[in-house]
Amino acid sequence: MIETLMERYERAQMYFDAKDFVTASTLLDELVEDVPDETAVRVLLARAYFHSAQLHRAERELRIVLDRDPVDDYAHLLLGRTLERQSRHGEAARHLRIAEAMTGESSRRILEPVD
Repeated sequence: MIETLMERYERAQMYFDAKDFVTASTLLDELVEDVPDETAVRVLLARAYFHSAQLHRAERELRIVLDRDPVDDYAHLLLGRTLERQSRHGEAARHLRIAEAMTGESSRRILEPVD
């Protein structure tokens, strides 16, 4: 049986929801190879990388997302938090300010997996 792209995404989401971020990132990385222009897949991949402390990989994916869609407030927030975890506070501050300006919310939103 061959899985559809949606089934593969849902399976990766299941691992993400179970907080198995390493497995989720492996599945999502394979999916990104097949659908490189699908932003939702890249954002979830970046989140899985973030939560599994694969920070350079998370940064790479988020920069791709922001190159394509510079007004993605969540990508700015997550990139800011990713850079903070790498002790790159000056770079992080810029992205956190952008996210806050776009949403009117504090950039201190918790980056927990969402339901």
